[in-house]
Amino acid sequence: VEFLYCDLASMKSIRQFVQQFRAKNCPLHVLVNNAGVMLVPERKTEDGFEEHFGLNYLGHFLLTNLLLDTLKQSGTHSHNARIITVSSATHYVGKLHLNDLQSRCSYSPHGAYAQSKLALVLFTYRLQHLLTANGSHVTANVVDPGVVNTELYKHVFWVVKVVKWMTAWLFFKTPEEGASTTIYAAVSPEMEGAGGCYLYNEERTKSADLAYDEELQRRLWTESCKMVGISDEASRLP
Repeated sequence: VEFLYCDLASMKSIRQFVQQFRAKNCPLHVLVNNAGVMLVPERKTEDGFEEHFGLNYLGHFLLTNLLLDTLKQSGTHSHNARIITVSSATHYVGKLHLNDLQSRCSYSPHGAYAQSKLALVLFTYRLQHLLTANGSHVTANVVDPGVVNTELYKHVFWVVKVVKWMTAWLFFKTPEEGASTTIYAAVSPEMEGAGGCYLYNEERTKSADLAYDEELQRRLWTESCKMVGISDEASRLP
């Protein structure tokens, strides 16, 4: 195991990480996009992005795009490289405000978090469409880990914290259990060559209807490219 530092809330840090990784000239067979914050008070990343959208979504969007060439070179016909992005069931109630992705008009921690998780699902579906159109040996899937007992809940109200402390052993998954579907997506032979799936409890299931809106997927992708400063070559594809 070798550690390389990467702060997903910093576009500069992401670019530095990718540069360091590429310098090692290693293949990349699995990329798991798992960083995240939840229900944080209104604040911005160093790049000026609302933190939920900037860290949970844009950081992974940039990281994945910068590593795509390496992933494509690493995948083969019989062993595709795999991209696994961790979303949440919260995306089912999320709304994507393309005219206010930074939640400047009316900030709600719950709304901002749900939007970031919906964006990850839209991103995954669009990414898989582009990978397929390019004939790449790379698959992209999105995972719902379930309700997991981690520090992700440190910003919830104190009453919720008390209830969580009292009931976590009964209703919450352990971190190991929460990771199972991500691991399944990353290594299971059953997922070889399968992309564009929403996975929960190691099974393919249906995501929010809104996530299948291809026009919304395209518009979010284009806007995301502008926000992180990369070229939108995908706009020329159907």
